[in-house]
Amino acid sequence: MAPPLSKNRLIGYARISTEDQAHDAQLDELRAAGCAEIHQEHGSGASRARPVLARIVRDIKPGEVLVVVRLDRLARSVSHLLEVIETLEAKKAHFRSLRDPIDTSTPQGIFSLHVLGAVAQLERSLISERTRAGIKAAKARGRKPGNPGMRERRPDAIRKITLAREKVYLNELIAGADRWMPTVRRMRPHQPWEDVVRVLANSGQSWTVARLRRAVGKLVSQHMADSVLLRPAPRKNPEDRLMILIAGIAMADSGLSLREIGAQLERMRERTPRGGLTWSASSVKKQLDRAREAGLVLPASLHGEVQHSKK
Repeated sequence: MAPPLSKNRLIGYARISTEDQAHDAQLDELRAAGCAEIHQEHGSGASRARPVLARIVRDIKPGEVLVVVRLDRLARSVSHLLEVIETLEAKKAHFRSLRDPIDTSTPQGIFSLHVLGAVAQLERSLISERTRAGIKAAKARGRKPGNPGMRERRPDAIRKITLAREKVYLNELIAGADRWMPTVRRMRPHQPWEDVVRVLANSGQSWTVARLRRAVGKLVSQHMADSVLLRPAPRKNPEDRLMILIAGIAMADSGLSLREIGAQLERMRERTPRGGLTWSASSVKKQLDRAREAGLVLPASLHGEVQHSKK
């Protein structure tokens, strides 16, 4: 029987392969362990696409514990397991496997993790050695390494590789879309792509116009986003553009104060309507008031702050 878990909030993760029909046992064990919530992922162990796991790791809070029944339910390899655990540790969260001696909140679990790290290094070395030996043997037999279909530029091989890459790309987009798509939906097509990219950059997300347009276009092609987002932005006079940009910043993060919005505008090198580079709270408020008059819906918390500033 596994030792009792800590009092930290437990988040269960169950991966159910396509051929695995008896998955209730996983869920029962996670519930018995005291998991406050349980997330399920469907897919084979070899698949690199784990959007549910990616969301859990991204959103997990300090002190929380990610719990699985067995290590093979979480990772496709030892190196993948260590990558996930290192990400959790960086966020001051922990990991535990119910049937394996891995619990990163205990000294014994950390020791077991170090052993796994050594195994992963050995695994990488052996794979590298076998790869080099295989290439050398193939060359000795007169064969060239790599995919023969790709070398010969066969359409069927190119199509297969392209489809595989597109599937991986789409899965990665879906896994992270809730970080950037809300801003895109709020700002497009009223604002140009350049402004959307700058607002996302202020929240720590690195995009180029070309990459963002391609990402949105991919979701539109899969009927996961409205095609209206791809329409050209209408031309506006400079003050209207400023108004919508500031409203977009406010809607992207409802917790920002007027001064914080002004600081973002200064970092973006946006000039005030009078041509200055220093934004006061009153200048930001004026643009937000115009946005409300134009019918834009701003966050309630920000509305309360603006009302308070009038006193």
